[in-house]
Amino acid sequence: MHHKRKAYFLAIATFSFALTTISSQDQKVADSLIVVYDSGIYQDSEMDILLNITVNEMNPDRRLVFSENLIEKSSKSSAYKYLHKGYLEKGNALREKGNYALALQSYFKSINGARSIGDSLEVGKLNISIADTYSEMGNSKNAETYYTKGIQILRKAEADVFLANALLNAGDEALNKKKLNTALEFFEESGALYRKKNYLVGIAYNKGNIGMVYAEQGKDILAESHINEAIKLLEELEDYYPISVYLIAMSDIYLQKKQHRTAIDYAHKSLSLAEQYQLKDQISEANLKLSQLYQIIGNQVVSYKHYKSYIIYRDSLINVEKVQQIAEMRTDYEVSQKQVELDLMGAQNDLLITQKRNQLIILCFAGVLLIVALWFYRVISKEKKKSEKLLLNILPEDTAKELMLYGKVKAKQYDSVSVLFTDFKGFTNYSENLSPEALVETVDFYFSKFDTIIDKYGLEKIKTIGDAYMCVGGLNHNKENHANNTIAAAFEIAEFVKNTKNDTTAIELSFDIRIGINSGPVVAGVVGTKKFAYDIWGDTVNVASRMESMSEPGKINISNSTFELIKTDFDCDYRGEIEAKNRGKIKMYFVKAAKSDLLSIANEL
Repeated sequence: MHHKRKAYFLAIATFSFALTTISSQDQKVADSLIVVYDSGIYQDSEMDILLNITVNEMNPDRRLVFSENLIEKSSKSSAYKYLHKGYLEKGNALREKGNYALALQSYFKSINGARSIGDSLEVGKLNISIADTYSEMGNSKNAETYYTKGIQILRKAEADVFLANALLNAGDEALNKKKLNTALEFFEESGALYRKKNYLVGIAYNKGNIGMVYAEQGKDILAESHINEAIKLLEELEDYYPISVYLIAMSDIYLQKKQHRTAIDYAHKSLSLAEQYQLKDQISEANLKLSQLYQIIGNQVVSYKHYKSYIIYRDSLINVEKVQQIAEMRTDYEVSQKQVELDLMGAQNDLLITQKRNQLIILCFAGVLLIVALWFYRVISKEKKKSEKLLLNILPEDTAKELMLYGKVKAKQYDSVSVLFTDFKGFTNYSENLSPEALVETVDFYFSKFDTIIDKYGLEKIKTIGDAYMCVGGLNHNKENHANNTIAAAFEIAEFVKNTKNDTTAIELSFDIRIGINSGPVVAGVVGTKKFAYDIWGDTVNVASRMESMSEPGKINISNSTFELIKTDFDCDYRGEIEAKNRGKIKMYFVKAAKSDLLSIANEL
């Protein structure tokens, strides 16, 4: 399996590069093989053709279709080699689409296939793919576990380049978690293996990442030396994109150190390089970074100039190919017009006919342009709607609209919201006895239902951390009765978990749940520039977490502030003042039941 550089980064903070375990692709090969496959006439076996298509297909949706076809056919014939490869490529396609939970399921099934045919090298590489996926999900603990497993297997297999890639990615994860000494050890070992094999792209990324470590350690001279070496190698390889990215990464590091002038210098170098090689996305990113930096130092004029450039280049990236097609049509028309002029000079007697023909050409061209413009507008509108829909799935509606309108979101103060935390009792110990596939499916089963419930009561999901689930009522348009709505949702969540536990067919789903709620002020906002994350902060959130940890299985534990908001609508048992970790004594209540029908609350939403 060949390796290529990721088209994205594992963490914004460091911008270090990792090498992906997803196989390289050649769309021309895939297209030609699809033609052969559709014809039904081929010398290789059907499963060989399907495998080669999935390996080379660049479109993840089509790769998913062909990989599932391969899985179906290899399952019927118990061809474990192809079954393993089918699940591998299915996992790669799902991972590229950002569907990490299903990608992990496919990788785990692929590992089982690789083990059944005794292919330890594939087992090792798959462990690294799983580790990379967990890393992209932000699950550092699982990522480190699978990097360790994969590296141990690859050492025994004596697969130098694969081992070097695994070490580079493990170092990348350590660097992103600020484990600088560990990262340096991984990079030094991977660098030695790359040099042994004279694997230049690996050497370049390795040098750059070591430079990132030194920069984090404050060893500026060593950092610049290594990054300059990486840049020199990448220039020889004519791989300019990572050079521009490394320079932006250096700018970010010096920004964190509040060395603004140095940060600006690096951002300018990145912009200059991106402009030289017309790397439009990096031109856009460098201008955005310079806009932020100049705003920080108080130069609003220059900041605004770079922000305008950022917007221009960002917008120019949309449907570049379609714009080029229109430009080519215009060129063809201009050439035809020149020919008409020459014909007029040599054939005066045909003037009237030529004029009419010229008018007809203009009318036809205008019609074509109108059709193309309308089609182009429909495509842009469709893509815009897709982007807006995706953003609305990630952020609250008001926040998403503000981001789309202004390109940024201001943090907001909310005087009163209700924060809900849930946690499964004994999940950590219980999960140790579950297979990885069952663990992923179990968490997804519960949280998908939780999402439906809180949506019903107008709450906003904030995040999940392991088996913990966090949501909030009272943001944006959902300010009225937020405490009552949150309590109602909590009852429905508790009832769902209880019914699932009592279901004799759900043998893997026998958990108890603790629920805690607190009400009060919070600050809400968006963090990140590449991958947006909506979050809330404040003492209210911390106390809500304590309410959950001090709750009991199947019960809803609330603070005094929440009690004051819901006491006329719900019966509660006062628990007294209970000592909470790092909080002292806090008044707590168990919510028993609603004084009126809960359905009336739902019907008001």
